[in-house]
Amino acid sequence: MHLRPTKIICIGRNYAAHAAELGNEVPKEPLIFLKPPSSLIRDGESIRLPTVSKQVEYEGEIGVVVSHPLRRASRDQAGAAVGGIVAANDVTARDLQKSDGQWTRAKGFDTFCAVGAVGPAPSDLSSLTVTTRVNGSVRQSGRASSMVFDIPAILSFISGIMTLEPGDLVLTGTPDGVGKLAPGDVVEVEIAGVSRVSNPVTDA
Repeated sequence: MHLRPTKIICIGRNYAAHAAELGNEVPKEPLIFLKPPSSLIRDGESIRLPTVSKQVEYEGEIGVVVSHPLRRASRDQAGAAVGGIVAANDVTARDLQKSDGQWTRAKGFDTFCAVGAVGPAPSDLSSLTVTTRVNGSVRQSGRASSMVFDIPAILSFISGIMTLEPGDLVLTGTPDGVGKLAPGDVVEVEIAGVSRVSNPVTDA
């Protein structure tokens, strides 16, 4: 499956430990934001660091590809619309995220959404794991079972706001352990047994 999403919807602060590491409370309902499709890159393509940011960070995530339209979907309907799973890196200019107050610029630069090949969704979505490595060293490790809001709940919630179309991509949040990237780094996100994406980091 070649990803061509009409939109990329992301969930913020969906792991309690990650919310805590940035000094944030866990939200009472899914906290959503958008990344533009123009931010997408594939395995092996470069993440380019914009000159306006001094603190660009990796965020390894479990990505979900929607298989059919969802609008005001129930939890069961949403779970049945998981068409595939993809390793994703929600690259973030953390300093701009803090200074802007809203997240569009910090999350939306070209190359700020790295995705691997789409793999099959397991029957038990809570069994998924995500690991992030920088230059071969593990920096993040998380389990879907530790999410504040699980995947069916996330898709159902989003579908009550906007229609999810086939091929749309939902990033489900990052575990704790986020950190800064520098030119020359290689960052890899792996969904064990399903998908992986590895990208070099360069100046813009």
